[in-house]
Amino acid sequence: MYAIVECGGRQYHAEEGNSFVVEKLPYEVGEQIELEKVLLFSNNDEVTIGRPAISDVSVKATIVEQFRGKKILVWKYRPSKRYRRRQGHRQSYTRLRVDQIINTGNEIGVDGDGGDNNSSEKEEES
Repeated sequence: MYAIVECGGRQYHAEEGNSFVVEKLPYEVGEQIELEKVLLFSNNDEVTIGRPAISDVSVKATIVEQFRGKKILVWKYRPSKRYRRRQGHRQSYTRLRVDQIINTGNEIGVDGDGGDNNSSEKEEES
């Protein structure tokens, strides 16, 4: 069972027990958060795609670590103008561990099968 969640404008693959790294979140280490914007949910053979998100599914995750990434150098240079600037940057990150993927709805997905609602109508017409 896995889910695709959106956090900070990016999409992440969340599977129970696994961890993933997102941009820094304003929480303390050890706190449990709930990611409610689930874009895709897969439970064995059943796949549900949200339009744009699935309201019945959420992901509970624990903050494992707050850390900073590798330092990158930003170098600006203009030839023959004596313009040289060097600046460093380190991005802050948060590591999340997925504890639980919760499906509160009885039906899987928006329309039951994750497919098009109009597919049966098209088959009847032809």
